[in-house]
Amino acid sequence: MTSPDSSSLLRELTLHGHRVAYRVAGEGPALVLVHGITSTSETWDQVMPVLAEQHTVIAPDLLGHGESAKPRGDYSLGAYASGVRDLLIALGHEHATFVGHSLGGGVAMQLAYQFPERCERLVLVDSGGLGRELSLVLRAATLPGSEIVLPLLASAGLLGLGRGAGRVMDRLGLRLGTDLEEMARGHASLADPEARSAFVHTLRAIVEPGGQRVNATDRLYLAAKVPTLLLWGERDSIIPVEHGRQAHALMPGSRLEVFPRAGHFPHRDDPLRFVRVLADFIGSTEPARVESEEWREMLRGGGAGDAGAKNGAAAEKRGEKKRARTRGRVQAGDGPRAKPKPRAAAKPASNPSRRPERAAPNARVAAALRTARG
Repeated sequence: MTSPDSSSLLRELTLHGHRVAYRVAGEGPALVLVHGITSTSETWDQVMPVLAEQHTVIAPDLLGHGESAKPRGDYSLGAYASGVRDLLIALGHEHATFVGHSLGGGVAMQLAYQFPERCERLVLVDSGGLGRELSLVLRAATLPGSEIVLPLLASAGLLGLGRGAGRVMDRLGLRLGTDLEEMARGHASLADPEARSAFVHTLRAIVEPGGQRVNATDRLYLAAKVPTLLLWGERDSIIPVEHGRQAHALMPGSRLEVFPRAGHFPHRDDPLRFVRVLADFIGSTEPARVESEEWREMLRGGGAGDAGAKNGAAAEKRGEKKRARTRGRVQAGDGPRAKPKPRAAAKPASNPSRRPERAAPNARVAAALRTARG
């Protein structure tokens, strides 16, 4: 087994004149893990050592994040996708399975679109770019003058309150603590002016005050030739799980796994199940090899004849109508109707007497995974 310490060591190289920090561990087929906005490669520390037992796992700090450079420049999804592609090639790999969380999901989708010949599989974890809805905090950060307010969000006192609230919610069984703690960790990085500037440029490229402005649903039919897994926390407080369900309907052959007790960070709320699901997906699918002629035919078809796309579009339309009705009731003073109670989710087979460990030690995750394989 790969030592946990080996995957915690940051390395760096220079691409296009800018420092790119990254973590790498293991040997085998390449597996690239792409973090979300204000996060870093460290977000994968609970799952990376176990995944490295069978893969070369590469986890970069995207430009503008972590220990990578934070230049004035292009922070679009296309630029991020090109940067991840360039890092992959610089490290000696031609293809990879790409796992993207939140913003990283948008980057992974953009990479699969721009460079289909590089993408063997696509894994989207609570991904951005699949619907309009988004948390109020991120939408507010796109407003004019947010650069003045953001340093206040990074103040030690406010961050301490956020972490404390997260621990209280965990003790109450609300399972929102990880979302709050990780958001607090991300906001702490905004105390640095360069990181703050990069954050604002990145966010405004994909989000506006009304919600997400970038939506990949019209091109998801292009993923028909690429094995695709969608992982989502049922209690995601940042990007609703309904986005994952609608994307699943738009992607024939895709697989959807919803973690009933996880929030926006299922790889941290339930690392054991995350690794199991990801390992099973990789082991049960063949890497894609999209030929240029196949790509050309899909583009010419435009997805118009795809039943899955039609069903997904209809589901999106129904969702819009439902949200419009809810807004109408609120404006009329009735308030939204109470949501029906969700059905009790099945407990993980590994340990039915306890809820998932949010900070399970790497050794425990590895041991349980090896037992499952046996």
